[in-house]
Amino acid sequence: MLLRKATRQDLPKLAELMSQLSGHLTTPTDMENRLRFIDESPFDLLFVCEEDGAVLGLMSFRIRENLEEVSRFGEVSAVVVDPGARRKGVGRFMMEYAEQLAREQGCIGTWLVSGFGREEEAHKFYKEMGYEVTGYRFVKRF
Repeated sequence: MLLRKATRQDLPKLAELMSQLSGHLTTPTDMENRLRFIDESPFDLLFVCEEDGAVLGLMSFRIRENLEEVSRFGEVSAVVVDPGARRKGVGRFMMEYAEQLAREQGCIGTWLVSGFGREEEAHKFYKEMGYEVTGYRFVKRF
């Protein structure tokens, strides 16, 4: 397995994976817009995990400044593994890569947000990786 930065050639698979993660249709055009955003951001990265030319998953990563204690965290802003590749170490491989990126950037840790209804698989996995629940995210849409 290897992780590499996502490219425009990955757009169809990226859209498929993001649709699986969000539960809403994500189109290749949506993903192209996200890649454009990432290209312009000094803090955001998007990777695909690949093996033998097949994309098995994606992981997005960003650096987050923590003003409360003047520190940085690495945020895994999205992680998803294709259903056919689950339970084969792909998610662990991507999370460990994110943790290494965070260390290289002088971060004091990593964090992520995961929605309700994912307790059986995703939340259990994050806890096995050493992550702990520390609060809730509150959202107000306009």
